[in-house]
Amino acid sequence: MTKNTNQLTDKIVFITGGSAGLGEEVAYQAARKGATVVVTARRLDLLEMVRKKCSMLSNKPAYAYRLDVSNPDEIQKVIEQVYQEVGNIDVLINNAGFGYFEEALTVDMSVAENMFRVNVLGLMYVTQLVAIQMAEKENGHIINIASQAGKMATPKSSIYSATKFAVIGYSNALRLELKPLNIIVTTVNPGPIDTNFFDIADKSGNYLEKVGKLVLKTESVADRIIGLVGTQKRELNLPYALEIASKFYMLFPKTSDYLALKLFDNK
Repeated sequence: MTKNTNQLTDKIVFITGGSAGLGEEVAYQAARKGATVVVTARRLDLLEMVRKKCSMLSNKPAYAYRLDVSNPDEIQKVIEQVYQEVGNIDVLINNAGFGYFEEALTVDMSVAENMFRVNVLGLMYVTQLVAIQMAEKENGHIINIASQAGKMATPKSSIYSATKFAVIGYSNALRLELKPLNIIVTTVNPGPIDTNFFDIADKSGNYLEKVGKLVLKTESVADRIIGLVGTQKRELNLPYALEIASKFYMLFPKTSDYLALKLFDNK
């Protein structure tokens, strides 16, 4: 990837889940760097507000498309529209996703199925279509937003963790496949972020308060994500305390299971 792409000036950045939370802030950070921002999500009214602010920050056109990433036909249609109306995508940020804290024995399996359609299959459909175009010009950067839950599972996160384990595994293989084509693949694994994600995920409404010091600020995470563009960084893990915990988890699985049950069950 060229050094100019790292500056993001006049590069087309396509973001899923861009109407609120982390995706919204990533869009603003990209716009501040001079990118042409394309935001997608299901709520077109919210997207339009994000689009307007991105255009103001970048002083150039920004674009918004309604997109439900659980619908492959809709993905195909929107990606084709972007190519025709905006141009080739230089940076793809797969941010769309949701979680729901529930034990495996009681979770509604329709919720589990939808979570896989959004968090995993939707990401794969979007990535394949964009990567095909990137491969033609042998240039691009794909950033997949996974989670620390995909490296270290805890109670009541069985389905969500499974989707994020899948995203990490997919990204790791994709990175190797696309490297010869000069396409970079980076995985971002954040811990809890202070966003509306927990409005759905946490029925109790107390999770963020319980994990207090580990909660990340949206602006800080978005800044780190945009800072990755054009670099060869394989993976970004946040916060540092959870990065250390996940490494301990892999090295000492039995002890980690005990700690996950006794100390880290905050849901």
